[in-house]
Amino acid sequence: MKYESTRGKTARVTAAEAIKMGIAPDGGLFVPEKKIGLTPEQLSSLQALSYQERAREVLRLFLADFTDEEITRCVYGAYSPDKFESPEIAPVVKLAGQVYLLELWHGPTCAFKDMALQMLPLLLTTSTRKTGENAEIAVLVATSGDTGKAALEGFRDVPGTRIIVFYPDEGVSQIQERQMITQEGNNVHVVAVKGNFDDAQNGVKSIFGNAGFARDLAHHGMKLSSANSINWGRLVPQIIYYISAYLELLNNGEIKEKEPVNVVVPTGNFGNILAAYYAREMGLPFKTLICAANTNNVLTDFINTGLYDRNRAFHKTISPSMDILISSNLERLLYEVTGHAAPQVDDWMAQLRETGRYQVDSQTLAIIREVFWSDFATDQETMETIRDTYQACGYLLDTHTAVGKRVYDKYVAATGDRSTTVIASTASPFKFASSVATAVLGADAVRGRDEFALLDLLSATCGIPVPGGLQDLGSKPVRHLRKVERDGMAAVVRELLGIG
Repeated sequence: MKYESTRGKTARVTAAEAIKMGIAPDGGLFVPEKKIGLTPEQLSSLQALSYQERAREVLRLFLADFTDEEITRCVYGAYSPDKFESPEIAPVVKLAGQVYLLELWHGPTCAFKDMALQMLPLLLTTSTRKTGENAEIAVLVATSGDTGKAALEGFRDVPGTRIIVFYPDEGVSQIQERQMITQEGNNVHVVAVKGNFDDAQNGVKSIFGNAGFARDLAHHGMKLSSANSINWGRLVPQIIYYISAYLELLNNGEIKEKEPVNVVVPTGNFGNILAAYYAREMGLPFKTLICAANTNNVLTDFINTGLYDRNRAFHKTISPSMDILISSNLERLLYEVTGHAAPQVDDWMAQLRETGRYQVDSQTLAIIREVFWSDFATDQETMETIRDTYQACGYLLDTHTAVGKRVYDKYVAATGDRSTTVIASTASPFKFASSVATAVLGADAVRGRDEFALLDLLSATCGIPVPGGLQDLGSKPVRHLRKVERDGMAAVVRELLGIG
């Protein structure tokens, strides 16, 4: 099994080489050269296994050049009891009727990014050894909130690596920012960018595409890699939890074998829902993948019209991890649904760079719409959903999962389809305590309290303990205070890495 670039201008590489590089030299994203499937017999054999055992078996299919010992070490190093508060790792919880929540936030930073970013450092360091790489790996990350902390925690003090995280100044929640700027570790750096997430992401991509920068790094014994979901090593662990969720529904008697299941994913950079797509392509009976957006609804418009147009107002919302107008992983989907038509994908991406928009052909759009459905939720709708869900079900949603629930309700209203549905729950409600507390308790109850005080208020009122990763966050010392203009990111990376 080799990996190829979505732009078609890079030679095929092994899984280890794809993970080490992060992004292809031609600017494309690595994808498997051929479809990987699971037979009904293979799925059945996975049912009785633990999450870790399922992960090991799935990764064997995608990481053909890794030994069983290497995969086992990565899996058990990532999904260990000292990192995940739930022994199930990604439990499936019934909300109401045939609607279930896939809780992906029981890791150290209380967000779904832990599911991949606890494993990526292990995959990356294993890949560098396998490929005979002696250079120090410099990991660059752009984050809209959760990826940054999860990556920092995953790479903290990992030998042979350094990590620099860029986040939009005033574009993340107070708790998300405090998680990052208090991060410990001798190899970690955090920088606020005076702009939005797309500015940070474009800055990181620009650095990756700078040949002169790469030469200077090599001269100092370093190479760049990425911890964003553009790295296949970030995306492949996400496929596992969708397969596991389906198997848990079977185990619990909630569905019958081969029964169709819908999947709802709050979506920003498209990586999380793309993982569900790959699981579907492997043979999971996923019927419709419901792409839930907030008012930065560029993906909703694209799925409904085939026009991707980022030339629009950028909205700061209460679901900041979804405040994205350039969804990088959509490129992988386009490559898959066009039958790996790299020249066409390359042309669309060039149009996006040059004009900020592109229009796919009617055949491509029809294939996408066979699988995907999309709508969006406003902040007001999101708040109403948090309140209504808590009152009706006693379940506390975060602001991103609430977007998913609201869009699911719109899907049912539009289609009448009440098939068993799994909603990806992407963050603990405590990560967005101010919005969640306001929705549940009312504005008067939260007035005058910061997000750290609201953690305890929410916990006491709702009878839910504050996750370990968020306890005492307000009293931790701030270690990272650097801010930079959008055009100063490359200079800061040079300074932090000591390459002049």
